[in-house]
Amino acid sequence: DTEAKGGKGARLAIMVQSDLSALVEKELEEKRERTNAQAQEHGPYLKRRNTPVVDRKSTLTVPNLENREEEEERTTRGYYAGVGTCAAGIIGTLVCYGILQERIMTRPYGDGQGEYFKHSLLIVFVNRTLTCLVALVTNVVKGQPIRPIAPLYSYASISLSNVVATSCQYEALKYVTFPVQTLAKTAKMVPVMLWGTVILAKRYTWPEYSMAVLVTLGCTLFLLSGDAATKVSSRHHATGGSAGAGGAAWGGALMAGYLGFDGFTSTFQERLFRGYEMTSHHQVLFITAFSSALALLSLVTAGALGPALSFVSDHPACLWDMLLISSTAVTSQFVIAYTIKTYGALVFAAIMTTRQLLSILVSNILYRHPMEAGQWFGLIIVFGTLYAKIKMKGKGRKPTAAVMAPSGAEEERQPLQQQA
Repeated sequence: DTEAKGGKGARLAIMVQSDLSALVEKELEEKRERTNAQAQEHGPYLKRRNTPVVDRKSTLTVPNLENREEEEERTTRGYYAGVGTCAAGIIGTLVCYGILQERIMTRPYGDGQGEYFKHSLLIVFVNRTLTCLVALVTNVVKGQPIRPIAPLYSYASISLSNVVATSCQYEALKYVTFPVQTLAKTAKMVPVMLWGTVILAKRYTWPEYSMAVLVTLGCTLFLLSGDAATKVSSRHHATGGSAGAGGAAWGGALMAGYLGFDGFTSTFQERLFRGYEMTSHHQVLFITAFSSALALLSLVTAGALGPALSFVSDHPACLWDMLLISSTAVTSQFVIAYTIKTYGALVFAAIMTTRQLLSILVSNILYRHPMEAGQWFGLIIVFGTLYAKIKMKGKGRKPTAAVMAPSGAEEERQPLQQQA
């Protein structure tokens, strides 16, 4: 009897436990169903406001459409305010860069007739050394490796072409005016497309080829319009150079050298990014280190280091101008990097095109470079084509940060722009 009673008690306990488990499971299932029903009923509103579901009796605040429109309007205003700030930073620093460039290379230093600065490689050396130091600090702060990732000859080849290109564009100001030099730079897409086809096996569309031709025609029209003497640098006139086509021809040859070597520089930089995992600051660190060494070596081997240092010693204002032009160049790089990261390369391209146009206009006002109707027409063709290219690339895009901003990885691989 005792064993029978014990067996019944055990069975009863098992039945009670089973019933309790069923009740708990049923209660949990009902709770899940209530939660799902609430989510289905109020989900669209709650997602917008990021508000968790509590229960059916929760008081829900339906978002006001007017408030949403006001918020979107504030976001749009903030976007354009940010773009305007970046544009002011880039245009301000690079217009100052252009003014200082023309000041150093085309205006005499000292009292009376003064002396002209002759050693453009010293400007390259100061500029690249300061940029290298900033890139070194940036790499250390970001915890990036301070060791070469690609073979050293890859950095050296880019540095060599960069030093030659930069020297050509400085030397060109000895022969042609700043507007001629700046407008010639807008034809950069032609050598870039040629080098891209040869080195990277790129294929371009017919509209891109057409735009390259239009830019070239606009530049040609600008150069052929008006008196050749108006395109020759005041320095070339002052130092007894030929007042006609001779000076313009020398300047044109130097700008052709600039375009060829600068196109190679940017194309080979892109190839380096494709072949190796590196950030822009890492690449700039080694390229500018080699560039500084090459510029210094060239000054020494040409016997120009002593005279160059003697000149800046006699004319401290020239040294201050070189330090200032280097500082504006480095400062612009940080604004450029932020602009590309936040608003995208398309916005950056529009800002840089506007900067080139404003640089020409400011130079015309400050240094009194007369322009005739044919030159204005050539200017309109060039910059009209450049803006059309930007619009074509941005067709169908909306001005929102989400659309315009590239990913962080893309931003890290953007090469820093040269203020050529």
